[in-house]
Amino acid sequence: MELQIRFSYSNQKLMIKILDYGLGNIKAFVNAYDRIGVRAKSIQNFNEINTSDKLILPGVGHFDYAITKLSNQFNINDLNKIVLDQKTPILGVCVGMQIMCERSEEGQLKGLGWFTNSVKKLPEKDNFILPHMGWNSIDILKSNPLFKDLNEGKNSMYFLHSYFCDTNDDLTYANTSYTSEFQSIIIRENVYGIQGHPEKSHEVGERLLKNFSEL
Repeated sequence: MELQIRFSYSNQKLMIKILDYGLGNIKAFVNAYDRIGVRAKSIQNFNEINTSDKLILPGVGHFDYAITKLSNQFNINDLNKIVLDQKTPILGVCVGMQIMCERSEEGQLKGLGWFTNSVKKLPEKDNFILPHMGWNSIDILKSNPLFKDLNEGKNSMYFLHSYFCDTNDDLTYANTSYTSEFQSIIIRENVYGIQGHPEKSHEVGERLLKNFSEL
């Protein structure tokens, strides 16, 4: 079911910029934002960034491959300045969220370190298949503007992953249960991470993307 609320394009300064470094379904994000009336485009450098923008860091695949691709496409020092110094809101999705962490059991390279924690593999369990793929619920634990107009408690999202960001309770805003309970949404100031795929999660996903654009 699509959102009934629609934005206009009257705010020409508002723009979602999606970091295109060769990973993630950029078109799916652009299409989702188009459906809710928010201007969005992919970028391959920081020349077009301005202070009213918000950023999305998508990602699929292996941790080391993702951080290498990102480092080759974008200057990480410039990215740190935009995110950590200028406090530009940024949303990491799936592996895009994981490379925001310090390190991962999946690889050897250092992540961005915006979340001071590690990425771990979901534990194996009888009758459960990895990767965790398909629809599952997110259990919202505490309030945040990202969750505006979502139901309290559980909302369903689409997942495709075998690893998760293992972080502390202070940064955990939603959990999901599969082979064990894991952190599915974490937030630290202007840095947001979603393990599921909002661009594939219909109404709940579009609500999250809409709310992110309004932060």
